Amino acid sequence: MGEQPIFSTRAHVFQIDPNTKKNWVPTSKHAVTVSYFYDSTRNVYRIISLDGSKAIINSTITPNMSFTKTSQKFGQWADSRANTVYGLGFSSESQLAKFSEKFNEFKEAARLAKEKSQEKMELTSTPSQESAAGDVQSPLTPESINGTDDERVTPDTPQPPEPRAEPSQNALPFSHSSSNINKHWEAELAALKGNNAKLTAALLESTANVKQWKQQLAAYQDEAERLHKRVTELECVSGQTTVIKSQKTELNQTIEELEFALKAKEEELEQLKEEVESANEFQSQKETLAQKLEDTESRNQTLESQLSDLEQRLESSQQEREAFRSSMRSLLQLLDSKIFELTELRDTLSKLIESS
Repeated sequence: MGEQPIFSTRAHVFQIDPNTKKNWVPTSKHAVTVSYFYDSTRNVYRIISLDGSKAIINSTITPNMSFTKTSQKFGQWADSRANTVYGLGFSSESQLAKFSEKFNEFKEAARLAKEKSQEKMELTSTPSQESAAGDVQSPLTPESINGTDDERVTPDTPQPPEPRAEPSQNALPFSHSSSNINKHWEAELAALKGNNAKLTAALLESTANVKQWKQQLAAYQDEAERLHKRVTELECVSGQTTVIKSQKTELNQTIEELEFALKAKEEELEQLKEEVESANEFQSQKETLAQKLEDTESRNQTLESQLSDLEQRLESSQQEREAFRSSMRSLLQLLDSKIFELTELRDTLSKLIESS
């Protein structure tokens, strides 16, 4: 599948000043996308960030790296291969915590991958080394030099022929046969010493060859590391098309969202202007109504004072009317009595006239 992004965030990118090793130098004018990439073919994790078409971060995560939080929104890590220290400034503390968590997770994954690769190398190299070491060192054991109690020769040395029984009439003296046996063993011992010296020289030569091979292997590993770094740089330059496209798509979407938000804000601004105008009209109407209210209140106070005066006058007039009514009643009663008396007087006069 190649190299794929597995986590992305946005941050301001910095690098340590190579001269002072103290000050931070910004490598991006604004916040850029910082992504974790995983290469499944080489089982490698990398941190990559692009500013346009320029790669401002290309850091391979190794087990000996560590991400340090120096403040609530800033973190850093050292890359010995790039011979620099990277710094990231985030917009929130949660983004920094998430990036640090992912860094530790992928660092642990890189450590496990390195251990597995070392185990595979050891498994592939151990059988050949053991076989070579066994072939070289087997003649140097005490049994191979001095032999066991039953035999004193190495496996490569031919066994001495057993002495054949001679006829009794041609038998050699015992002393002569024992001297021949001693000479034979001395010759065998000399041959064993010669073989031992040859094997020792071969072992020393093999040790020197092993050291030379180790040096060559270290040189090959350095060259492979350099080539791998070069390949990763080239892949970073050539393999970031998807990242650039995704970033371009994200930027286009962000621009569209911003344009939509801008239109919405303009509409809201127009609405707010209309509301402000209507609010100004309402304010003027409110002031007019307040003035009218004050006038009405003053008129109400005047009318209330007039009403109270009228009520007082009404009460006094009512009292006067009651007094007038009482006087009128008394007059009516008096008039009624006078009319009654006059009526009686009229009746009396009429009677008198009739009688006369």
